[in-house]
Amino acid sequence: MSTLEQIRHGFSRTWDSLNEGWQALRRHAAQALTRFTPPRRSGALETAEEQLMARGARWGVLPAEVQESDEAVVVCIEIPGMEKESFDIAVAEGRYLTVRGEKRLQREERRGRYHVMECAYGGFERAVALPAEVDDGGARASYRRGVLQVVLPKVRSAKAARRIEVTTH
Repeated sequence: MSTLEQIRHGFSRTWDSLNEGWQALRRHAAQALTRFTPPRRSGALETAEEQLMARGARWGVLPAEVQESDEAVVVCIEIPGMEKESFDIAVAEGRYLTVRGEKRLQREERRGRYHVMECAYGGFERAVALPAEVDDGGARASYRRGVLQVVLPKVRSAKAARRIEVTTH
């Protein structure tokens, strides 16, 4: 095999490996990939923070874990950099948890400049499919260390399964 063929073969293997890894990541994180929309004010000059947010990433990963017990469905979503008051949480059709919010840029230091901005800022919406119908009236939410936890009690079926005993005549 010539040197050129070896290089071509090596490049092909590398490309296939990279593509396979990308596809696995896409399958694994497809639901967690979330679009962030920087805020826009009509007619007003952008602040320095708004200009930075506009240059930042437009997509972020908000991974979720959904756990089900006999009584409830618990959803945990990693959303770092938020305040607990910044969330708008709702249940649609008893089967989808929707979390909306706006992640704002918080700069402590006004001097210097950014060289890497991989964090996403702005408004976002993340929907999570629930494994069972839930009663949003009894839902509880908490936010600690960048993780939003929502506990949703399951809907009690009006017709619970009942064992029918067979007797003799």
